[in-house]
Amino acid sequence: MQIAALSEKILEGDRRALARAITLVESGREDHRAAATELLERLAKSGRQALRIGLSGTPGVGKSTFIESFGMMLVAQGLRVAVLAVDPSSARTGGSILGDKTRMEHLSREKAAFIRPSPSQTNLGGVARRTREAVALCEAAGFDVVLVETVGVGQSETVVAQMSDLFLLLLAPAGGDELQGVKRGIMEMADIILVNKADGDLKSAAMRTCADYSGALRLLRKRPQDPTGFPKAQTVSALQEAGLESAWQEMQTLATWRREQGHWDRMRAEQARYWFVEDVRQALLARLQTPWARERMAELSDQVAAGGMSPTVAAQDLLKGLGVSA
Repeated sequence: MQIAALSEKILEGDRRALARAITLVESGREDHRAAATELLERLAKSGRQALRIGLSGTPGVGKSTFIESFGMMLVAQGLRVAVLAVDPSSARTGGSILGDKTRMEHLSREKAAFIRPSPSQTNLGGVARRTREAVALCEAAGFDVVLVETVGVGQSETVVAQMSDLFLLLLAPAGGDELQGVKRGIMEMADIILVNKADGDLKSAAMRTCADYSGALRLLRKRPQDPTGFPKAQTVSALQEAGLESAWQEMQTLATWRREQGHWDRMRAEQARYWFVEDVRQALLARLQTPWARERMAELSDQVAAGGMSPTVAAQDLLKGLGVSA
């Protein structure tokens, strides 16, 4: 299919065309990258925007269950929902090893929903390198909400906040000790903390955990992009579909306030600046994967290990060969 025809299909909301386009932007082949760039440039002219929601959480917290229940609720309200689920990668094949479509059985059947699992491969931040471009494709396809589910909580997990309008942190009921297990960085990035599994015997524990996080959030410095009362923590039960409506209302309240105050456009501008720098960095790193660079790096590495050359001099030698000044 030609790029012009593919872009038209995407603008019409064709899910097969969207899936094909995401495969194209995820490809590392040089001809595919050129085609993907042309496609993204064409689609950018549509000016369509969705509410981008990043979602992270500790393993086993119920992210997939939450997304399915939350997504079904949004679909019932007449919204189109896209889910970009970044799975851990197989060390052997490089592919996804969890397969979120199998864990979101009901949502995957909805015509108004689109679920795409992608392998994280070697990328930090819990997101695949081309997830940002996949988000842009989903927006062009007319989806109202794009959910980006990351691999799991870690120090680099905050990268997802650089492609989201709202960042949710999903946590399970636990004692106060779990506060020590959550990195301060991700706490500062979170717009809303949702304590999941607030049902049955865990309901009281969830309430205590929510109170602990609410207190912790009050100690954090207030951010200029937040209205009074944000960031905040609240309880939900994805299994019983409790608290989802309230959580959605809070998300809409925050998103509306940011639009009205001009923070929305500023945040997206800063994100665009971040990804420009990141793309340059990744392109430079890719030059180290050429046959000449790998061979030369191995030679210099042996010399450094043998004490015949200092690491600094060896690095300058390699960069000079690549045409880059140190």
